Amino acid sequence: MANSSHELNYVTANRFYVEIESNISACFTECQGLGVTVKTEKFSEGGVNAQQRVLLSQAEFSDVTLKRGITNDLTFWNWINKVLNSAKERRNVNILVFNQAGETMQCWTLIGAVPISWKAPSLSADSSTVAIEELTLTYEGLKVDKTRSGGASILSGRDSLGYFPSN
Repeated sequence: MANSSHELNYVTANRFYVEIESNISACFTECQGLGVTVKTEKFSEGGVNAQQRVLLSQAEFSDVTLKRGITNDLTFWNWINKVLNSAKERRNVNILVFNQAGETMQCWTLIGAVPISWKAPSLSADSSTVAIEELTLTYEGLKVDKTRSGGASILSGRDSLGYFPSN
């Protein structure tokens, strides 16, 4: 019997970029909350005591919070400001993770993302830490790939089924 060896390429959690408006817009210090949960309904069937039935329902995507040191780049503010002015501009946002050699290992694309929260940094006269701003996004879908795609403003709108394009 032949030995089968599988090489896995692991990445560290500190090598990532977030792509907004089709370019890497900033170095981010933190990305939290990326995930999906499939809702379930469990019930017991009469006479079957050793098992339960599980029905799968809709997927629910958790909100993502991005944090970065504040700069003179107003990408975050400009986007949330459009939402405040009733222009619900949705975008596909890429979160790219790299290995030590700088190769893209995975790309998570948030489909139809829209900002729902923006926080300015806490300011303190006796602090020497970097001022951090936060942007929280909600989104309609998630695409996971090993390549980079999407990341642009969604100008074409929804398709005939009501979904935003994922590429």
